[in-house]
Amino acid sequence: MANDVPKVRRTLQLKFTLPGANPAHLISMVKAAQPFYEVFGAGRARLLKNVDDPARFIHEIEYELHEVIELNRQRVASDPRVQAYLQSWRSLFPGGVEIDVYEEVE
Repeated sequence: MANDVPKVRRTLQLKFTLPGANPAHLISMVKAAQPFYEVFGAGRARLLKNVDDPARFIHEIEYELHEVIELNRQRVASDPRVQAYLQSWRSLFPGGVEIDVYEEVE
């Protein structure tokens, strides 16, 4: 019966600039966080580097959640685990992190 609950697919993008960053360190951080992503329904996470500006990155996380949870995204965002994760990300990027959530257009 739980499988009958409608789900929505989303793509979260964290965009940031990090001059002098070692992509290998960022990739290891993404891999280390994978279990955390899976708690929130993530199926895939990847790190993209801008080929024209190597200091610009996008950390992309694809996830699928029950529709009810997605409708309450602000409540999920206020979860202490999510806040701790975001705080650790923000502390690494003095220029800030731009966060966007997308859905596929079909």
